[in-house]
Amino acid sequence: MLGSKGGRGMDNKNFKVISLACLFICILVWIPNIVFQVASPLFLVTFILAPAGIVFAALVRKYWLIVANTFMFFSFFIFMFVGYLANSN
Repeated sequence: MLGSKGGRGMDNKNFKVISLACLFICILVWIPNIVFQVASPLFLVTFILAPAGIVFAALVRKYWLIVANTFMFFSFFIFMFVGYLANSN
């Protein structure tokens, strides 16, 4: 009695939820740095969770989740680039 699918393990809905959770957490860890201007090292979590989110999104073939998690993986470099552009003038 391992479940309705005969103990097959995790299904696609669970993978989607995990990928969404990775994306949501990646967005949340940027809040102290962007909104409150507090130097917090929490953004480093994006380098761990975003690749996991990409893998789980690829398993369920949700391309928008793949793109969003990939954006969050490169978010540090994107924010650095935008910050340098803003301060160069």
